[in-house]
Amino acid sequence: MKTAEFDFYLPEKLIAQHPSDARSNSRLFVVHKQTGEFEHKHFYDIVEYFKPGDVLVRNNTRVIPARLYGTKEITNAHVELLLLKQLENDIWECLVGNAKVVKLGTIVSFNDGELRAECVEVKDKGIRRMKMLYDGIFMEVLERLGNVPLPPYIKEKLNDPQRYQTVYAKVDGSAAAPTAGLHFTEEIFDQLRKKGVTIVDITLHIGLGTFKPMDTENVEDHIMHSEYYEMSQEAADILNQAKQDDRRIISVGTTSTRTLEAIYKKYHCFKACADQTDIFIFPGYKWEAIDCIITNFHLPKSTLIMMISSFAGKDLIFKAYREAVEKEYRFFSFGDCMFITNE
Repeated sequence: MKTAEFDFYLPEKLIAQHPSDARSNSRLFVVHKQTGEFEHKHFYDIVEYFKPGDVLVRNNTRVIPARLYGTKEITNAHVELLLLKQLENDIWECLVGNAKVVKLGTIVSFNDGELRAECVEVKDKGIRRMKMLYDGIFMEVLERLGNVPLPPYIKEKLNDPQRYQTVYAKVDGSAAAPTAGLHFTEEIFDQLRKKGVTIVDITLHIGLGTFKPMDTENVEDHIMHSEYYEMSQEAADILNQAKQDDRRIISVGTTSTRTLEAIYKKYHCFKACADQTDIFIFPGYKWEAIDCIITNFHLPKSTLIMMISSFAGKDLIFKAYREAVEKEYRFFSFGDCMFITNE
């Protein structure tokens, strides 16, 4: 299978540069995967597509100010770090801008030494493992010095950083937002609960695995970076009961989807656990955990467009994307939303 098969035409003007005026005012493209029918709505209409007994699963990760701008000690060369995931003993895996100047033992200084980072391991493709050197509590230092790591295709300044967080963000650890969740409001969650929908939180900290561009000619040759996830006993019990009762499990976003599928694939049920996953879902994958997906519109030739092509069928998804372009839906992180339903 060729990566080029997942390319499509996208006018640059459709790449959303800012959030919608209100979270739930974004547009909603509904794809009925059983019939191939499409509907065009707004996100606040999504409640009508749920029914009592459904279980909605969301990723409660919180984006940390993971982008740091500093200078290499001695030479003063500019260095940018994107913190991808915490390992142990204050060591973080980082994607490094100007990586050629960061070698084993290099120390990068931020804000006149308030934070320093020493390279303790050199990896391929701009990845470095850096030991953080600081006084006090690391997350407090990071909140002062770090920047929200908006994707490179967003050129405009974000006036309200909270618009790049979901309203249910709780657990610090992500380098990017689970963007399908950005459309939800507490009012919508209240409406869903009143309708008899159970809402379950899981955690996957988004790192390079989710948003790294593909650079292989063949899909099967792409290697996913692993990302940390957690599921509680309460969440596992609710989801296993839903499976037993043949009730729908609806995932918010590709990150929730990856977590659910990774756990179910490993244990053949849902289980309280904390682990890393490098699961790569593309056409040919056997789906086991979920019934429906709420997701944004994804980059051409990305692992995410491959995932939803696997879920709903490549022909149907690419037909939907062509229609989304024609109707000028907004794409990517701050863009509009798609609901792929089995009803």
